[in-house]
Amino acid sequence: MIEQARQQLQHYFGYPSFRPGQEQVISHAMNKQNTLAVMPTGGGKSICYQIPGMVMDGTAIIISPLISLMKDQVDALTALGVPATYINSSLSNEEQRQRLQDMKRNRYSFVYVAPERFDSGFFLQAIQSIKLSLIAFDEAHCISQWGHDFRPSYRSIVPTLNKLNNLPVVMALTATATTEVITDIQRLIHVQDDAVVNTGFARNNLAFRIVKGQDKRDFLSRYVKERSSESGIIYAATRKDVDYIHQFLIRKGFQAGKYHAGLNELERKQAQNDFIQDKTTIMVATNAFGMGIDKSNVRYVLHYAVPMNIESYYQEAGRAGRDGEPSECILLFSGQDVGLQKYLIEQSEMAEDKKAVEYEKLQAMVNYCHTHRCLQEYILDYFHDQTEREVCGKCSNCQYEGEKEDMTKEAQMVLSCVKRMGERFGAGMTAKVLKGSSDKRVKEFRFDQLSTYGLMGQYTEKEISSFIHFLTAEDLLNPGQGKFPSLQLTPKSLEVLTGKRNVWMKVEATHTVTTVDYHEELFDELREFRKNIAAQHELPPYVIFSDATLKDFARYLPEEKEDMLRIKGVGEKKYDQYGAKFLERISLWKDHSDAMPTKGLAAPSSFKKKTEKDQHPSHLLTYETWKQGQSIEEIAEERGMNVMTIENHIFKAASEGKDVDWSEWFDEDTETLILSTYKEMDDDKLKPLKEALPEAISYRTIRAVLTKNQ
Repeated sequence: MIEQARQQLQHYFGYPSFRPGQEQVISHAMNKQNTLAVMPTGGGKSICYQIPGMVMDGTAIIISPLISLMKDQVDALTALGVPATYINSSLSNEEQRQRLQDMKRNRYSFVYVAPERFDSGFFLQAIQSIKLSLIAFDEAHCISQWGHDFRPSYRSIVPTLNKLNNLPVVMALTATATTEVITDIQRLIHVQDDAVVNTGFARNNLAFRIVKGQDKRDFLSRYVKERSSESGIIYAATRKDVDYIHQFLIRKGFQAGKYHAGLNELERKQAQNDFIQDKTTIMVATNAFGMGIDKSNVRYVLHYAVPMNIESYYQEAGRAGRDGEPSECILLFSGQDVGLQKYLIEQSEMAEDKKAVEYEKLQAMVNYCHTHRCLQEYILDYFHDQTEREVCGKCSNCQYEGEKEDMTKEAQMVLSCVKRMGERFGAGMTAKVLKGSSDKRVKEFRFDQLSTYGLMGQYTEKEISSFIHFLTAEDLLNPGQGKFPSLQLTPKSLEVLTGKRNVWMKVEATHTVTTVDYHEELFDELREFRKNIAAQHELPPYVIFSDATLKDFARYLPEEKEDMLRIKGVGEKKYDQYGAKFLERISLWKDHSDAMPTKGLAAPSSFKKKTEKDQHPSHLLTYETWKQGQSIEEIAEERGMNVMTIENHIFKAASEGKDVDWSEWFDEDTETLILSTYKEMDDDKLKPLKEALPEAISYRTIRAVLTKNQ
């Protein structure tokens, strides 16, 4: 059956192979073994239940927490010709009855439902009367009482399922799960240890960044202006902040929508649809927005304030780059935000022991904002991710290029002060003592008599507090627990105090710059073309083709069906529906611009023959074959590429210093003529240059001359 699953993956979704973990999860399901999949956002969790649901007999029931997610998933499946529907409160009673009747008649392969459906006797009666292929819990952390978004309605489904006389295999899927959450889910739905598939939490396409000490509005204005054509989400802590940021962006002329619980259902739905349909590029929202939103081309997620815990932050930040393309996750840090989150915890109706846990999680979030370690590595360690890895190389800490400053002496001052204050006070009071503050409480506790009083008078209290948070993040201080934690020394702090360990500190780094290796003009045209097609079919644009697939179109310029089918995200079904239209659009653009595949690009791995090794660059393989005497046309036919791509490979090899006998391509007079004509041209495109030269001089010769002369 797994071979059939692979065929379905290629046919419907256009992927030549499964992503890490997908095949194991699918195998467990098809072998009737309950399974838990822990995969990062964008890791392809939906494929894990969609493929078995297509292959196995019966109807798959997908339990999903958000109505918007259901509609997106159903739209995507029906666009592929897979019979699917959803049943939730957005439907009228008559619509619900009709869909239940159709479900009883086995007209659906997939039925998406909200957890509350399991409270309905009509629904339970309907699913017990049909053959079920599987039941899947999407966003499964909602089941666990230890999950950051625990929902009692989710957990109450489990005993109901156990009463079904036709209970199929059960699957749970989540992107954010601590060890406690994983254990809880295993126990609830009876998952054996060997059926837990945990691919790790790393998102290699995301670049994390912490921004401190900048005016938030100024930074926001500059940042979104630089990315005015890209989709992004801005998260704020309160409805009031969402309204303010939204109005700020509108006044600046940006296409922005807003989403929070204070809006009515129609307003929220409209805002969400506008964002999904690319009518607005920016969504400003509270954490009420986003869980399960399947928009794949979100290029950045910006947090305007510190979230309450790392679980929430990583899930929200993970909504960037679901298509695997490079994306940014920015967090604007302010110490005041921490106070707001503490207030929200204190005002909640949680039991005191749960509040203590939330304070601990908030402290881990604060530590993240102050650590100088790789930011992704810090997050992965928080989730106890044991997979082998290196630092990400993309976050603001990894990208730091400035000098590190030895802060050992200052660290010793802080640690000594904490010790002399009896390890009974927090960062705020400690900063006052080190600054030499005349605060009333400092004098009441006679801290102005300590030898450490005023030792760091050259710094502001804010700077000292920030430094204390840095020491906490580096495990040189224990922050304590509860609403009013007190700083305590750690074993590592004793090493600093005795001179056995130095403390080095660096400042905020610049953001990463991504090199564009595709034709941006064509990509923009294809996005607009996709948007129009999506509007005609009333579908989200990314259901047509993802941004990653459009970039490959703009990168490799496919000329015929076989070329397009070799690109990830294009299966037979997608090609039959949209492929010819996009080929025509690409051809028209090429005729207009005389563009060729972007210089120096290797072909997609799916273009390679099975005998070729991935670690051998494609352009060098072409070069070596060409040097052995094969013609460009022969290599193109053998490798399944177009002639221009093969030429381009040779040109790239030449630019890297490989030997090319240019006399085989042109003579000295031709070279002189092309270069002199090129220097007189105002336009650097090939077509005007070609038209200005004798007809006998080919595009290949022109490109060869320009490559030789850089």
